[in-house]
Amino acid sequence: MAKFALRFTKRAARSLEELDQDPARLRKVRRALGRLQEDPRHPGLHSHKYESLHGENGVDVWDSYVENRTPSAWRIFWHYGPEPHQITIVAITPHP
Repeated sequence: MAKFALRFTKRAARSLEELDQDPARLRKVRRALGRLQEDPRHPGLHSHKYESLHGENGVDVWDSYVENRTPSAWRIFWHYGPEPHQITIVAITPHP
């Protein structure tokens, strides 16, 4: 059973839909989302607080890896809440 329910912003949901055109990357994103849902501290995610971005009401935003050691590797930006046991996915995007 998952520890956290995932909630997607419109931006994140749109990014996920657009990944239908890239099945290999979509598979990686789904795997990362599953890990995030089970354990945001999963070692493979390399989750860390993203210092230059804050969510609504100043909540901390976190950055988790979808890919690593890849040019323009993809990341998931998220924060806890707003409800208990819930994670809001803010963006799914390539890392600049």
